[in-house]
Amino acid sequence: MRGATLAGSLALLPLAAACTGEGDDRAERSRTVVTAAPEAGVVAPAKVEVIAGLIGCAKPRIRVDAEELRQGVCHTQQADRVITTFPEEKYKLAWLDAAGGYGGKHLVGTRWVVSAEPELLEGFRSRLGGEIQELPGFGPRAVPTAR
Repeated sequence: MRGATLAGSLALLPLAAACTGEGDDRAERSRTVVTAAPEAGVVAPAKVEVIAGLIGCAKPRIRVDAEELRQGVCHTQQADRVITTFPEEKYKLAWLDAAGGYGGKHLVGTRWVVSAEPELLEGFRSRLGGEIQELPGFGPRAVPTAR
């Protein structure tokens, strides 16, 4: 029940910030968007291990454990999944900017990113929340031609 109370409190945070009466956008810039995990009743940001469990990976292999990010890999029969969490939103934004050169679709939440086969991301979104983002990539793209 404590988790439900926390989730409810966090859901009201943007309303309280909106009612501060400040005339500038400082409250908006400093507000952290909370991404709920609808099926699990969990509020992100979460640990790599928590996200892994929610998407069907019992024990991720941690391959990066740094100050700016923590990244785990899950290998299943279905597909590989990479889960990256960040201590601050600015690190996630920098990671997305760098990863943009490679392109692809990712499930992006509050201080976390899940990378997997595009067809799996929608199912993960229903469990984790977040939004599916397509990163542009560099270089030319093949465009079908009409014959």
